[in-house]
Amino acid sequence: MGSGSRALKIFSGTSHPEFAKRVCQELKVPLSVAKHFKFSDGELGLSIEESVRGADVFIVQPTCDPVNHNIMQLLIMIDALKRASAYRINVVTPYFGYARQDRKTKARDPISAKLVANLIETTGAQRVISADLHAGQIQGFFDIPVDHLTGIPLLSSYFRTEFAREIAEDRLVVVAPDVGGVVRARRFAVRLNSDLAIVDKRRSHEVANFCEVMEIIGEVEGKTAILVDDIIDTAGTIVNAAHALKERGAVSVCACATHAVLSGPAIERLATADIDKVVLSDTIPLPESKKLDKIVQLSIAPLFAESIRRVHTDQSVSSLFSNR
Repeated sequence: MGSGSRALKIFSGTSHPEFAKRVCQELKVPLSVAKHFKFSDGELGLSIEESVRGADVFIVQPTCDPVNHNIMQLLIMIDALKRASAYRINVVTPYFGYARQDRKTKARDPISAKLVANLIETTGAQRVISADLHAGQIQGFFDIPVDHLTGIPLLSSYFRTEFAREIAEDRLVVVAPDVGGVVRARRFAVRLNSDLAIVDKRRSHEVANFCEVMEIIGEVEGKTAILVDDIIDTAGTIVNAAHALKERGAVSVCACATHAVLSGPAIERLATADIDKVVLSDTIPLPESKKLDKIVQLSIAPLFAESIRRVHTDQSVSSLFSNR
């Protein structure tokens, strides 16, 4: 019996229940019932309130802030569903936490992304669906299938509509905020039929989340620049890059990213930065305290819903991006 002939059940952790509801609306299935609670000492408790025996189960839980809480809750949900005889347990984590420590950059560093992958797999997950992992090699940290989605089609489609005139007049340039983001930015630029530029930055190894912009590679003078990244965390990289682009003659700067981590001074920096618009997806919830007039949030839930549908019915997920 294939998974498509089995019951499809979607459960949500507490990190982003609105996202799970949007996915369910797209799939026209109800959100399955799970009760989350805490014991008096802070331990997490869980009660699955319906039968999952023989079901194809998807757990929607981005492991964003509070990341340790959300990862532990995810693991507890996987364990409960495995013990309840679910046919297959699929982890849908739009944002994969701990992804930035994906290799040893100096002696005695951990590889935290591999640790989290081990935890998810060992607990009993049989598939992972995520978007724009900080490093593509994280897919190889798992020995189970990983469907790696991307926000590039969603974000680039927005800018293709927003800046149709600039595209037609060759006054648009897509900018990678660092050398590591060149492949992503190039794919973005191809979709907009625009030029590509690169910010060559030097990051301090002594202070986390700090970088110093060095030089711009490419022509940006007189153009509208779109900075493309996977994550905006403290916004230091994006703000410094925007400043450098303006100094080198860009007439307007926008920024976009799949994951709106927005920690620490990010909102204050973005509010005062010379950036006209910041376009983000909803892989991470955006509370009222982090909303600015210049921030536009687009929903990537339809893409995840279609991926879930294809996994459940044993169809190709990669074909979603074959022409994108």
